[in-house]
Parts: sequence; C-alpha cells; structure tokens
Amino acid sequence: MEIGGVLVGLGNPGSQYATTRHNMGFLTLEAFLKAMAKNYRVDQFSTSKFNGITFKLTYKNADWICAFPQTFMNLSGDCVQPLLAWYKVSPEQLYVIHDELDLIPGRIQLKKGGGNAGHNGLKSISTRLGTQDYFRLRMGIGRPKDSAVVSNYVLSGFGQDKEKIENAISLGVIALQDILELGSVKAMNKINMRKKD
Repeated sequence: MEIGGVLVGLGNPGSQYATTRHNMGFLTLEAFLKAMAKNYRVDQFSTSKFNGITFKLTYKNADWICAFPQTFMNLSGDCVQPLLAWYKVSPEQLYVIHDELDLIPGRIQLKKGGGNAGHNGLKSISTRLGTQDYFRLRMGIGRPKDSAVVSNYVLSGFGQDKEKIENAISLGVIALQDILELGSVKAMNKINMRKKD
C-alpha cells in the first residue's frame, strides 16, 4: 500500500512536559489518532532506528506514518529524517504539528515552507532534511509580553488559555482529517479561511 504521508507531532517526552504549551504537537496528534482509531486501523510499531514512538494509520487506500519523536525538541530531526528516508517519502509529504508563538491561543494555520521562527524542533528537522519545504500545522499558544521568559512560557501549563488551547487541539484533529481526505491544497484553504474569533 502506498504511503500517503508522514504526520509528526512535536513535543518533549516525559510526564513533566505532557500538558505544556510546547507539547501541542504531541497532544494534537494523540487526539487525532484516538479519533481515527474508532473507524480506521491504527497500529503501533516500534523500531529504534526512528528515535520515536510510531504508528501506522490505514486510511482508505494509503498508509499514513505518525510519529512522536522521543529525542527532546531540539533533536526532533533525528527522528524525522530517518523516518522519511526509510519510507522513501519526500519532505513535501511531511506534516509537522507544532506549537506556534506567533498565533494567539485557539488559532491554527497550515502552511508550507518558511522559516523556523526560533522553534528548535523545526530548526532540527530543517537542518537534518536540508530543506524547509514541508508542511507545518501551526497550533497557536500566544507569545508572552516579556521575550526573556519565552523558554519558561512554552514549558508551562495552559493557564487561563486552557479552554482556547483545548479548542485548538479539537480544530487540529479536524484539520488533520481534512489533510487526509482533501489533500494539502484544499485542506489549507479550508483550515486557513476558518472564521477568526
């Protein structure tokens, strides 16, 4: 069966990071797989060569590889690059789900390419792949007023933004379903034209 693409949720492994803003990628992909498993086959497979927890989702006539890097954020590329190489998947079939400081909590956006905006997970992936030309599902977490506390902010809990962030995760699940069903271009138009609250 052909490979439809690779979905990678970014985050840090370990229970102490599980519900932090920096783990939006993990949380969204986890919720997506849980939703899809109700109607489609989802199999976990384990291999040390990918440095991550990996699943295969069979959707219609394609397999989608889903991964949670276990390398810590700044080495995410050490999971993604071997995964793409093994399955002979091009970066254009890669969708990285990650937290985004430049979007307010509750907002999501699908984009292709662009810079890394200081995100160490994206930086690692771009460096290992030798390109920035892949899709990113950006999950808004907002930016603190004081730029000096960004590191602490992304590793903190949701606080007063909990409801907005949980809503964004729900929208992220729908967005990933749209990617599988509609393809990247139609999904991007649908996701990014959603009414802005």
